Amino acid sequence: MPTLSDLVARHSQLDPADADWLHLLVGDWQLISDLAFADLVLWLPMAGGDFIAIAQCRPTTGATVNYDDIVGTTATEGLRVHLGHALAEAKIQRLRESRMIEGSVVREEVVPVTRTGRPFAVVARQTNLGGSRTPSRLELNYVEAADELLRMVAHGEFPSQDSPTGPRGGAPRVGDGLIRLNAEGDVLYASPNASSCFHRLGVVGNLVGESLIELTTELIVQNSPVDESMPLVVMGRAPWRTDLEKKGVTIALRAVPLTEGRRRTGAILLCRDVSELRRGERELITKEATIREIHHRVKNNLQTVAALLRLQARRMTSAEARSALEEAMRRVATIALVHETLSQALDETVRFDDLVARSLALAADVATAGGTVRTVRTGEFGMVPAGDATALALVLTELVTNAVQHGLPAGRSGTVAIHAQRDGSELSVIVADDGVGLPDSGTVPTTGLGAQIVQTLVHNELRGSIQWRGRAGGGTEVMLRVTLRDPKS
Repeated sequence: MPTLSDLVARHSQLDPADADWLHLLVGDWQLISDLAFADLVLWLPMAGGDFIAIAQCRPTTGATVNYDDIVGTTATEGLRVHLGHALAEAKIQRLRESRMIEGSVVREEVVPVTRTGRPFAVVARQTNLGGSRTPSRLELNYVEAADELLRMVAHGEFPSQDSPTGPRGGAPRVGDGLIRLNAEGDVLYASPNASSCFHRLGVVGNLVGESLIELTTELIVQNSPVDESMPLVVMGRAPWRTDLEKKGVTIALRAVPLTEGRRRTGAILLCRDVSELRRGERELITKEATIREIHHRVKNNLQTVAALLRLQARRMTSAEARSALEEAMRRVATIALVHETLSQALDETVRFDDLVARSLALAADVATAGGTVRTVRTGEFGMVPAGDATALALVLTELVTNAVQHGLPAGRSGTVAIHAQRDGSELSVIVADDGVGLPDSGTVPTTGLGAQIVQTLVHNELRGSIQWRGRAGGGTEVMLRVTLRDPKS
C-alpha cells in the first residue's frame, strides 16, 4: 500500500510545509477518532475536481465504518460535492442524509484542513449509527471534545507543532482517562478512569469544580524533584506531557489545549497510571548502569594487571622472558580496551571500527622494533556483539603483531593493511603485510602461543575459519571469516 508521502507526491503539488502539516495531523488524529467514536478519512484534492483518500483512522472506542482500507481510492460523486464545498467555503459541512457504507448506516461530516488561513485538504468524519442509543455523560463529553478539536482543525489551530514525541513510553490514550478543563484550569468533567488515577495519588472526593493545579500542588512532596513543565501541563496551557509521582504511584499526563482564534478556551487532559511501566524503566536503567560499572571495574582491574606485567618485564634479565611478559601485557591491554568501550556504550554491542583503530595501531607500535610500520584500514566492521568483541579484538591484535614481528623483522619498515567486509552476521577480514612472506615451505608454524590463541579463538569462539597464504608481490595475507552472534540472543 502506498504511503501518505507517496500519494501526496503522486497526486498533488503540495508545498512541503503543507505536507508536513498533514503528517502532523495524521500522527495525532487517533485522539480525535477515539473521542468522536468515528472513522476519519483524509481526502486530498486532485486535478479535475476529484479527491483521493491518502490516510484513514479507525476508533478504538466504537464500531468502525470502513472494515476495508480505502487509502488510494477516489471519493464517490455524492461525497465529492461536499468535500469540494468544505474546501471552497473553508467551513465544516455536515451531510443532511445518512448513507449506507458496508452495510452500516453512517452519518458524515467533512472538515477542511487549514494551515495559515488556507484550506488544502479535507477530513471526513464517519460515525457508525448501527449501535445508536442514548449517549452517556462520558460519551457526550467525548464528542464535545472531538467537536472542539475538529473546529480547531478547520481553523488551522490543530495539530500543534509543539506536541510531544519523546521516547518515554506510556503515552495516555482517550480510554485511559480524560479530564476537561476550562480556561482557568478548573475541572469541568473527569471520566471514571481519570478520577481513579488521581485517587491513587491521594486525591479525595470529586474532581469536578476543583482547580487541578491546586490539587496537584498539594500532592507534591516537599523537597522532591518536580518537572518544570508540570504546571503548564496540569493547567492545560501547553501541549506537552509530564508525570505526577507520589509514594510509588506514577500518573502520566498529556495536555491538549483548546483554542478559538488563538485564544485558549480550555484544555483536554489525558491521564494514565504508568506506575509499573516507570518501575520497569527504572529497573532497566539500573541494570544498564550496573553493567557499565562492571565493565568499567573489569577494565580497571585488567589495566592494573597489565601494569604489573609491565613492571615485572622490566626486571627480567632474560630477553625471552621479557618478551613473553610483554606479549601477555599486550593481550591483557586489548581485553581492557574492549571493556572500556563497553562501559561507555548503552547496550551490549561495540562500535568495532573505533575500537580496532586504537587497538591495532597500539599493537603495531608495541611490536615494531625501530622500523616505521604504517597501518591502513578499509571497509567497516560495524556493530559487534560484546560476546564476540573480545575474541575478535585479540585475534586481530595477534595477527597484526605477528605481521610486524615476523613479516617486518629487524626494524624493517612496511605497511600492514586490514580490510573488513560485513554482510549481516558474516564478517570477512583480510590482514596483509608487504614483508618477507611465508617460509619456503609455504606452511605456517602453529606451535607458537600466538598462533595457537588465534586458531582456538577463531574456531571455538568466533565459529569461523582462518587461512594464511602468500601475497602477490611479496608479503603475507591472512583471510579470516567468522559468524557473529545475534546481539538479541
